[in-house]
Amino acid sequence: MAQSRVKDRSPRRESVFGERFAIFAECLLTGVWIAVACLGVVTYPAAFAAGARHLRRRTTHRVSGLREFVVDFRAAVRGGWAVGLAGWVAAAAVRVDVLAARAGLPGGPFVGAVGILALIGLAVALLRAAALWTPDSTWRALLAGAGRRTVLDPAGSFLLVCGLAVVTLSALFVAPLAVPVLGAVAAAAVAVEERHRRR
Repeated sequence: MAQSRVKDRSPRRESVFGERFAIFAECLLTGVWIAVACLGVVTYPAAFAAGARHLRRRTTHRVSGLREFVVDFRAAVRGGWAVGLAGWVAAAAVRVDVLAARAGLPGGPFVGAVGILALIGLAVALLRAAALWTPDSTWRALLAGAGRRTVLDPAGSFLLVCGLAVVTLSALFVAPLAVPVLGAVAAAAVAVEERHRRR
């Protein structure tokens, strides 16, 4: 009789608070994985793509862990390293613009401001592309679509700009804090893309 009562019980569901806290903790852990994967300098697009895919699996209650993250990272880095290199070239160009603005060249402040805004837009587009990455997708197609969504969905793009600002401020005040926050930025990119898809 006692055994039949035990069998009839449905599995205990986790509370909403417990589930959300578990996702938050997973975001922080994913941030550490992303930070380690970014050590390759040009591997940051692949790192965010693997982190975003891991978080998409976790939020849909599919099995995912470090092994799956590594497999995704290896697949994403094949084409992602060129995107990472292009990002560093763009950042170097903006640095030249800012130096020109500081040197007092005519039109320098305007060119510097445009360069910084363009770099922020590129970073947002990269995050949006990484949020939708799958092993059978190409970075070129992902970035083209992400660029359009960056412009056409300003609210979502603004949320990602805020996420990037939090990482930057965390790095300025307490540098180690920026590492786990990277996972929260990846989660924000996933959420922004899901919100855009449902509209």
